[in-house]
Amino acid sequence: MSHRPATGTGRQTLADRLPAFLFPRLSPIALTGVFIAIFLIGFLIFPVLQVIHVAFQNPATGALTLQNFGDFFATALFRESFVNSFYVSAMSVVVATVIALPLAYITTRFNFGGSALIQSLGFIPLIMPPFVGAVAMQLIFGRNGTINLLLRQHLGFTIPFMEGLNGVILVQSIHYFPFILINLSASLRNIDRSMEEAAQNLGAHGLRLFRRVVFPLATPGYVAGAALVFIKVFDDLGTPLLLNVNNMLAPQAYLRITSVGISDPMGYVISVILVAFSILSLWASFLVMRGKDYATVQKGGGGLAKRDLAPREKVLAYGVVMFILAVVLSPHIGLFLLSIGTIWSFAPLPDGYTLANYARMWEASQDYVVNTVLYAGLAATLDVLIGTAIAYIVLRTGIAGRKWLDYLATAALAVPGVVLGIGYLRTFQDVNVPFLDKPLASWWVIIALALTIRRLPYALRACMAALQQVSLALEEAAESLGATKLRSIRKIVVPLMTGGILAGFVTSFATAAVELSATIMLVSSDSDSPLAYGIYLFMQTPSGRGAGAALGMLAVVIVALGTVLSQIIIERDKKLRTTGREH
Repeated sequence: MSHRPATGTGRQTLADRLPAFLFPRLSPIALTGVFIAIFLIGFLIFPVLQVIHVAFQNPATGALTLQNFGDFFATALFRESFVNSFYVSAMSVVVATVIALPLAYITTRFNFGGSALIQSLGFIPLIMPPFVGAVAMQLIFGRNGTINLLLRQHLGFTIPFMEGLNGVILVQSIHYFPFILINLSASLRNIDRSMEEAAQNLGAHGLRLFRRVVFPLATPGYVAGAALVFIKVFDDLGTPLLLNVNNMLAPQAYLRITSVGISDPMGYVISVILVAFSILSLWASFLVMRGKDYATVQKGGGGLAKRDLAPREKVLAYGVVMFILAVVLSPHIGLFLLSIGTIWSFAPLPDGYTLANYARMWEASQDYVVNTVLYAGLAATLDVLIGTAIAYIVLRTGIAGRKWLDYLATAALAVPGVVLGIGYLRTFQDVNVPFLDKPLASWWVIIALALTIRRLPYALRACMAALQQVSLALEEAAESLGATKLRSIRKIVVPLMTGGILAGFVTSFATAAVELSATIMLVSSDSDSPLAYGIYLFMQTPSGRGAGAALGMLAVVIVALGTVLSQIIIERDKKLRTTGREH
């Protein structure tokens, strides 16, 4: 399908004015695709390739070599960090599974009062960035935290919940288990109940039925969720730093670049390993699923046959659910208590309560809030503009290579924030901004660009889903009445995509507002610091933790409001479409 600019208007498009040998006969839509590809290559692919190149480069001669990787594995600290990162990620998947599996199974398998509320509460941990709740969890589960103080007082022993790597595992598991819960619940609901009934007729019941039939059929959802948990934990930077656990890969990459310098090859070697493991995790999940048939016989699967619980089973089920919810909501409870507490040290609860922390937070963090609104607003705006353009090019045109735009934008999911930050420092440290006499790497705009790249996949998926619900016949009708392609897009397509575009904007804004991994590498001055970096600074000292917790509560409210607002927009858009079809 070819696109040509409208003729007979006497006006030239940008494509007409560009040299023909550069962009021969490109339509405005195709030209937009070219500019987006250049943007993604310049601010995603090239910085990552720079990181990879430096990792294989001899610092002295510039020649390609494997010596840097040899030095990495010859260093005890780096070997320990590699093993620790893998161990923490794997154990976080195990603990997250232990948390998510009972919630998913109980709410989908049994007639269980409040199952919708339980599922909703189970998603709440995702609205709090893990590093925000890390300090609060220390006060609850730490050596001298609430739980261990009570255990020591009444039972005479303590449990090392938050000691070293255990703390990172616990915090990450509680934060990321909803990925498994969401995907596993969806898979359980889609299981063909006739397969379950057939297994029961053959004598399979209880745990044997679950182990041999139900869980294997739900494997696609579980593997998808587990892979996400592994990648997120392996790449996370903020939680280990706040818990003072530096013998992991992401903290080591950050510390090497910030302490040794931008030319230190070890930071780049670690970055390559982080990217490689992100890709390998996705590939491994694909291998697990390949060659296996999980299809259902009937459309929609029908879901598991729900049954009523006996009184004793109901008590046990409610007990398990309430215990799990108490654990997974503990970071939010702890953060709130810390934000209104006077002193909280060596005591189960704060000594007193006050709102002074919020006043102090507001006085000291107005720049953080203003910067965050600016950075996240710019990032979300660019995300929906680029996402809408890519969605249209991929779904509505036959332009050669259009699917690669989707692949390029989605590739950001496999690039850890710390790697992108290091890549930007390396790539743009010698690129001066005109009229400012400073490198691009130290200008606040680079933070907004990093957030744009990091959150683009979220906005793109929302825009894709929105465009798929817009009938092509509406465009064709507009063009048959004389509207140009661009006019039909502006007047017909974009207005009908408004719900998805707004949902993508809100999601990108809310998640960009609490991004730490990339921004911590790119903040060059306190005046340029965003919200997440401000929380990190506050939490570094015991005297600042109250104000830091108050700022953390603000971050939680921003993400929560964004999540709720995006869902309201999506549901309202669905309702309007359904009403429109009925009429």
